[in-house]
Amino acid sequence: MAAGKEIRGKIKSVENTKKITKAMEMVAASKMRKAQERMRMARPYSDKVRQIAANLSKANPEYVHPFMTVNADAKVAGMIVVTTDKGLCGGMNTNVLRVVTNQFKDLQAAGKTAEAVAIGNKGLGFLNRIGAKVVSHVTGLGDTPHLDKLIGPVKVLLDAYTEGRISSVHLCYTRFINTMRQEAVVQQLLPLTAESLDEGEAGHDWDYIYEPDAQTVIDELLVRYVEAQVYQAVAENMASEQSARMVAMKAATDNAGNVISELKLVYNKTRQAGITKELSEIVAGAAAV
Repeated sequence: MAAGKEIRGKIKSVENTKKITKAMEMVAASKMRKAQERMRMARPYSDKVRQIAANLSKANPEYVHPFMTVNADAKVAGMIVVTTDKGLCGGMNTNVLRVVTNQFKDLQAAGKTAEAVAIGNKGLGFLNRIGAKVVSHVTGLGDTPHLDKLIGPVKVLLDAYTEGRISSVHLCYTRFINTMRQEAVVQQLLPLTAESLDEGEAGHDWDYIYEPDAQTVIDELLVRYVEAQVYQAVAENMASEQSARMVAMKAATDNAGNVISELKLVYNKTRQAGITKELSEIVAGAAAV
């Protein structure tokens, strides 16, 4: 019954794994509700400041912010890559990193190089493995994003754009669609153009009255715009992470149950074969006597 003992050990091991995945599924479900609520609360502000920024790009203010100018001579592009700190969330990180890889290839084909800011441990490890230039990073954000931790690393790219060293800044993250679906997206943060924001009516000119003056208002607005988009991306990514982890752990729990059923069937067959063999030996011994 050595084989039977080995199968029992496997069954016990898979049962322990099933308990862990079930617990992780329940924890992820609890965190998912909080993450989705946080994300949905941030969406109206993010959408509104994005719309105002888009309208501003179609206006003709007396002051033009550096974020609204195009650095056509720069041969470097900036990438803000948002991933998770932990794994076990299905193919979520793989999907967004595949999009990042394609973006790098497109930049290389256009004769440009890339500088990256990594938000999340998985993205940082990936960028280091492929040899990308990481100018700053932030990890260990926990379950709640804090804006003060995000703006510092991102400001490195913003300052480089203001100086004219990079041509554009893109934000790569996983957008939350629903519990079962998350989508990897690339969003252009800078330069600020109506085409990249895809807002407003075509051919419509906007104008604003600024108080106290255009420079003060536009400087503050565009800083808030970048902060809002980065925060919203991290909030969406965290909601996607918990949803993807819940789905992945549920699938793992179901698979563990299937494996246990198969192993129990094999164990019962092995045990029945052993009993039949012993009975046959007893009968054969009695017949010989």
